[in-house]
This record gives sequence, structure tokens and C-alpha cells, in this order.
Amino acid sequence: MNEEMVLCGANGDAEKYYFNPRYDQLPDTVKQELQAALVLFAEHVGGTILIAFAEDGEPQIKVYPPAGDIYYDDIEAGMEISRLQREKEMLFLQLKAFYLAFFGGAV
Repeated sequence: MNEEMVLCGANGDAEKYYFNPRYDQLPDTVKQELQAALVLFAEHVGGTILIAFAEDGEPQIKVYPPAGDIYYDDIEAGMEISRLQREKEMLFLQLKAFYLAFFGGAV
């Protein structure tokens, strides 16, 4: 995944959050909402979660399970991704509009 297109990510095991400074024009409230959602997801499911922009500006959720964790549940992770997409539908629409307005869909 192109690092420049990664918006933010969180890792539950390392208890770390990353926000790409390239997208610093986003309002602080949006940044805080993203951080809260991703940190909770990573703590609950484990592994690493990233939100990145596809070339068309669509926000994509990517989840990477922890290496060697036999208790990681792909089904639960998929259900949590679906829940996150439903609950944050408006946020994802706003992120796409932001990306297209500031970057025109090109990186």
C-alpha cells in the first residue's frame, strides 16, 4: 500500500496511533474521531488497522492480524469492519470529499 495514501492507523499490541501529516488539513474533530475509532478497534480486535485512500478517493479499511496470534478471529474482524463502516458512513463520505477536493484523486 502506498504510504502517502495511508490516512491513519492504529496497532493494539504496540498501543500506537499514526496520522499521516500529509492530511493535516482535516479538522481536529475529524482527526480525534478517527483516532478514537481506530484505537478502540485495534484494542478490541487486535493487530493493525489502517485507513487509506484508494485512487478514486474512497477510504479503505485494511486490517493486518498480529503475527503468530492463534486467537485472532478473522470473522470478528470482518464484523467489526462492517460495523465501523456503518457507524462512520458520514465520516467516510466526508473523507472522500476532502481527498477529492484537496488531492483531486491523484497522489
